[in-house]
Amino acid sequence: MSTSASAHSSAAIDATSTEGTVIDRLVRANTHYAADFADPGMDARPVRRVAVVACMDARLDLHAALGLELGDCHTIRNAGGVVTDDVIRSLTISQRALGTRSVMLVHHTNCGLEDLTEDFRHEIEDEVGQRPAWAVEAFRDVDQDVRQSMKRVRTSPFLLYADDVRGFVFDVTTGRLREIDPAGADTPADTADPAA
Repeated sequence: MSTSASAHSSAAIDATSTEGTVIDRLVRANTHYAADFADPGMDARPVRRVAVVACMDARLDLHAALGLELGDCHTIRNAGGVVTDDVIRSLTISQRALGTRSVMLVHHTNCGLEDLTEDFRHEIEDEVGQRPAWAVEAFRDVDQDVRQSMKRVRTSPFLLYADDVRGFVFDVTTGRLREIDPAGADTPADTADPAA
């Protein structure tokens, strides 16, 4: 699925050069970016003191979808947006060294991990002769996977702040967030009671 924003960005990258690899074109695009770049004078501490864990899916423009600006948050992305040991590592550094207090988890509809199983690891093992040490973290129910991710954050002994951990599913066809209640009663994010 392509949006006008992503199509525009791709066109700008493609317009920088007709030669070289896609990475060559990205590096040349950076040259244009850097020519007008001014140091914003920020440090590594997010202004809004929030860390957002989300899927790596190219359809999620998190800053635009959440109204965020440069410097507002830490963004941690991986396949599925699942809370793995490495996500806990990043969140621990984010909280303990860089002052974040809130954690927002963002999964999405039509995720590629819904089409995979742990057999994916076995297929890789058959191909390369070694089974990956990591789990695929595939899932069938996106809501339940968000609940599991919230639980992993809330029960981690390494995190200092687990009282403001909320999970959402981003609809890739509407752009809307739907909040996932840890107990199972889900509501659209824009109608949820912010005091709850």
